[in-house]
Amino acid sequence: MVAEKKIALVQEQNSMNIMDQTRGLNYEENLLWEKGHGDHPGVDLPTPKGMKSRTGLPVRDKVGLPQLSEPQVLRHFVRLSTKNYSIDHGFFPLGSCTMKHNPRLNEKIARLPGFGGIHPMQPESTVQGALRAMYELQEILGELTNLRGVCLTPAAGAHGELAGLMTIRRAHEMNGQGHRKIVLVPDSAHGTNPATAAMCGYALRVIPTKESGRVTVEAFKAALGDGKDVAGMMVTNPNTCGLFERDIIECADLLHKAGGYFYCDGANFNALVGKIRPGDFGVDVMHINLHKTFSTPHGGGGPGSGPICVNEKLRPYLPMPLVVKKPDDTYHLEDDGERTTTMGRLKGFQGQFGMHIRALTYILSHGADGLKQVSEDAVLNANYILSQLKEDFYVPFDGPCMHECLLTDKLQKDSGITTLDIAKTLIEHGMHPMTIFFPLVVSGAMLIEPTETESKETLDHFVTVMKSVASDVKAGDVEKFHGYPLSAPRRRLDETKAAREPVLRWKE
Repeated sequence: MVAEKKIALVQEQNSMNIMDQTRGLNYEENLLWEKGHGDHPGVDLPTPKGMKSRTGLPVRDKVGLPQLSEPQVLRHFVRLSTKNYSIDHGFFPLGSCTMKHNPRLNEKIARLPGFGGIHPMQPESTVQGALRAMYELQEILGELTNLRGVCLTPAAGAHGELAGLMTIRRAHEMNGQGHRKIVLVPDSAHGTNPATAAMCGYALRVIPTKESGRVTVEAFKAALGDGKDVAGMMVTNPNTCGLFERDIIECADLLHKAGGYFYCDGANFNALVGKIRPGDFGVDVMHINLHKTFSTPHGGGGPGSGPICVNEKLRPYLPMPLVVKKPDDTYHLEDDGERTTTMGRLKGFQGQFGMHIRALTYILSHGADGLKQVSEDAVLNANYILSQLKEDFYVPFDGPCMHECLLTDKLQKDSGITTLDIAKTLIEHGMHPMTIFFPLVVSGAMLIEPTETESKETLDHFVTVMKSVASDVKAGDVEKFHGYPLSAPRRRLDETKAAREPVLRWKE
C-alpha cells in the first residue's frame, strides 16, 4: 500500500508539473524515468500464471528500463524532437560549420532502391551502378581541386585530416624521410588540426597570425627554419577568420623546397569551389567536408563524409580502397594487397555511401556554373552582413571577408554585454547564434556564416536584431540582455557550473 501511494503521489505531481508548464503545443517533457511508474508496462511484462516457458532458455531478468507503453515512448521522443533547432527551422549562421540547406532532391536520389537497398558485401557485378557513382564523384572532386587522387573512405572531416596526414607520413617513411617530425599549424587553426598532427606522432610548431589574421611570409619563414625536420603544414584557406591567405603560394613554394607537404584543411572549400582549385595554389593534400560544400546532412556526429584529394605524387600512398575503372569499362573496388604502397585501411568497407550519392546529386544538379555561383553567393552574403554591421560591432581585421565574417564584442563589453549575451539574445529572437569565442586569436569572437542558401530578407532580419542590440547597449538599456532567452523551453544556465559539476545520471 505504501508503494502504491508513493506511485500515485509521483503521478499526481508529474501531472501538475506538466499542467503548470505546458503551453499550447510547447510541451514540458519529463524524463522517461519520471514517467515509468505506470500500470501498463511495455518492457518487463508480468509472468503469465500457470504457464511454462517453451523457449528452452533461462528466464530473463528484468531489463531495468522505464515501464512504459509504446505510445508513451513514441510521444516522448516526438515531443523532444520538436525542441531541436535545425536549419529547417530557421537561420543558422554558425561560422566555420556551414549549416546550409540540404536539398530534398539529394535525399530522394539517395533513397532509390538501387542505392538505398544494397549491401557492401554484394558481388561487384551486382553493384556496378553504385561503384560508377563513387568513381564519378572521385573524378569530379579531383577536377574541382586539381588533386587527381581521391579517396572517399574517410567518414568525417576530422577523419579526413587523419587520412591526409597519415598519407603524408607514409610518403615520407617510404622515401627515407621518416625523421621529419614537425608540422606547422597557424594559431587560428581548427582545433582538430593540432590534434590530428599529434595523433599521427608529430610535434607542432605554431605560426602566429594575430596581427593580420593571416599567415605572412615572414612568420612562415620563422616557423619553417631550415625545414629539414618539417613534414608539412596544415593551413585552412580561406582561414578561420574568414580571410583568404594572400601569401599562400609563396609559403607553399618555400615548404616544397624544404621537402614538406602542404595539407589544406578543406573545411572552407565552399568559398572557393568553381572559382579556384587548391592544387593551383600549391596544395598537396586536402580533405573536403561534403556537408559544408556539397550539402550532405551535417549533425550529431554523423553520418559524415570527408574524402581526401591528393596530387599524383602522393596518390600511391592513399588509404584503401579506391574505386578504379577497368579497361572493359567495369568498376572495381581495390582489394587488400593490390596497392602495396598504401597507408592502409581507415575503416570497414567504403565510407558513407549515402553521403557520396547526396554530394554527387548536388554537384550534377548545379553544374559547373551553379557551383561557381554557390561560392559567389556565399561570399556575397557574408560581405553584406559585414557591410551592415561594421559600424555597430568591432571588426578586428580590415578588408572584405570570404564566406564568413568576424566581429567581436569590443564595443559592447565596457557596458557589461558580452558575446554570450548577444548569442542568447539571438535565441530569444528565434535564431541560432553564430559561432562564439572562436577563433581564439581574437577576444569575444562572433563568427557569422550566412551561407549561400539564405535570402536577403532573412539576412536583413538578422541584421535588424543585431543592430537593435548595439543600439540598446549604446543607450544604456542593458539589463535585459543578461536574462535572455526568456521564451525558450529552457532559460539561461549557469554554464560554468554545468561544465564543472555535470549531472550525468538521473537519480530518483
